[in-house]
Amino acid sequence: MTVTQSPQLPLNFDFRPSMSGEDFLVSECNAQAVAWLDRWPDWPSPFTVIYGEAGCGKTHLAEVFREATGAALIDLDSDDPYEMMGAAKAGVIDDIERVIDAKQQALFHLFNSAKENGAHVLITAKTAPAQWNVSLADLKSRLGTAPAIEIGQPDDRLMLAIVVKLFSDRQIQIDPEVSTYMLSRMERSFDQARRLVSEIDRQSLSQKRKITIPLVRSVFQKEE
Repeated sequence: MTVTQSPQLPLNFDFRPSMSGEDFLVSECNAQAVAWLDRWPDWPSPFTVIYGEAGCGKTHLAEVFREATGAALIDLDSDDPYEMMGAAKAGVIDDIERVIDAKQQALFHLFNSAKENGAHVLITAKTAPAQWNVSLADLKSRLGTAPAIEIGQPDDRLMLAIVVKLFSDRQIQIDPEVSTYMLSRMERSFDQARRLVSEIDRQSLSQKRKITIPLVRSVFQKEE
């Protein structure tokens, strides 16, 4: 996957462009997952699993993978999930735990089809495969061969870069004390960073106020 550098951030990060137009920032908490995706198609198993808590960025990273590889988005509710891949040699299943209970047979056949055709499927989940409620023994054994890589929650350094970049994407330059204040109050979550920046920008525009600590404080108070 191509790495581009952004001159807008004061911190040195790699950026991976995604289909959504937002860059994925590579840091210690997700570097191992990115390294595995960079190895594609040299994967030891038809399936590779990226997992982590909600908001850690795994869905965003899957979108980066799709953009870089042309991977097809697979719906296990379809009659033949493998046919959805068409000629693509890569596929993505997002949030597998949402359907794993009812779609074990389909997932088992998808594994076998991918193996026969030299294809690979990236799966995102909240937990490692060993924790999934899998009753189909054949599927369980195949999942045991799949690499499973955890994405940790972002650290302070990455969260600061995310906040600065999200504002910069909106053509907003914020004072360092504002980003520092936000970091002291917010949870370490990509999702909350996006929500907060969006709401702060909205309040700034509606109230015709500059983004300052008092404005940001009022947004936090509403969130609470």
